[in-house]
Amino acid sequence: MRRSLPLALLAFNSAAASLAAQITGHAPAGAKLSIPQLGLHSVADSSGRFRFDSVGDGRWVIESRSPDGVALALATVVHSRAAVSMKPHALCTNDTTVSPVASPTRVLAWRPAQPAPGTLIEMTLTNDTAQSLWGRVADEPVIFRRDSAGTLVALAAVPLDVSTVHIHVPGRDTAISVAAPPPSVVASAAKPEKLKVAAKFSRRPTSNITRRTEGEGELARTVGEISLAMPPLWRAPFIKPRESRITSGFASGRKFNGTLTSRHTGTDFHGLVGDPIRATNRGVVALVADFYLAGTVVYIAHGAGLVSGYFHQSATNVAIGDTVERGQIIGRVGQTGRVTGPHLHWIVRYDHTSVDPLDVLSLDWMPKRDYGTCRGPDSSAH
Repeated sequence: MRRSLPLALLAFNSAAASLAAQITGHAPAGAKLSIPQLGLHSVADSSGRFRFDSVGDGRWVIESRSPDGVALALATVVHSRAAVSMKPHALCTNDTTVSPVASPTRVLAWRPAQPAPGTLIEMTLTNDTAQSLWGRVADEPVIFRRDSAGTLVALAAVPLDVSTVHIHVPGRDTAISVAAPPPSVVASAAKPEKLKVAAKFSRRPTSNITRRTEGEGELARTVGEISLAMPPLWRAPFIKPRESRITSGFASGRKFNGTLTSRHTGTDFHGLVGDPIRATNRGVVALVADFYLAGTVVYIAHGAGLVSGYFHQSATNVAIGDTVERGQIIGRVGQTGRVTGPHLHWIVRYDHTSVDPLDVLSLDWMPKRDYGTCRGPDSSAH
């Protein structure tokens, strides 16, 4: 059983500078700390004190893991010094206990009956006395929360390139078949888009760049865990972050400078530098950062495992811990990171699994219970 994570979050921007700075701070005693982008590690002593040496000037995210939970905090290194306080913060959780006990009368249902690859599944459990329940779908954890009388509800995701999805709840294992991907997706994956980007993005990455991108991936995965620990926060259907034309769809193949090939796990919208970007729905800003490939990003945790991300921005209008409303301007179109020109790259994930962002626009499930709004972070940096 996976417990809700107490967390505190703040944003960071990476910077390359002389490696002579020092970060000091406080965290829970015995906490294991790291700066994921730099591969640096520390442990808080019995008084909660910790230190990182040889950190370049700039802004770096620190991750703390302890029995108290996970915390992320910003350390702004100026004139070779920074101090930060890591204060794990309990996120909103369902105000009920999680029960793993199986009910012999439990009825599991899902829709659509045969989901497509890269889409969401809406699930219900009826005839069950549990107040909430953990399970797994496609190797991702899910939590059923009581949404209305007699019904437990949860979301899950179908990964790309699978033909079967396995659903496990205590006392029951179910396998559902996955529909074949649309012909357009198959054709696009087989014939990648040919894109030209800055030469540095197609060279063999250095060990420092590899460490940085792996660390950024860790931070993005943490945001999924955060959202999973939160109840659903939206109250209305999801909307597009921009009304401009789509320039590249989900799951298309990509070839950069003729050598680097990848799968496009988002949807690209046309835009000029400075054009507004809007939150696809209500949620809490979980991360604002500068990533090597994605540029300046904003991640919003919507709860129930759903996360939306907005890449390549030129400016952001929000801070970690802000509760944002559906349609609120959160940033501006830019061309930071690995890009061919200014645009918005929009992603939607369930925990760690990317899904077609346009699929969330047709999500039928609207929470029928007001779970409240999660508080923002209470870490601080100086």
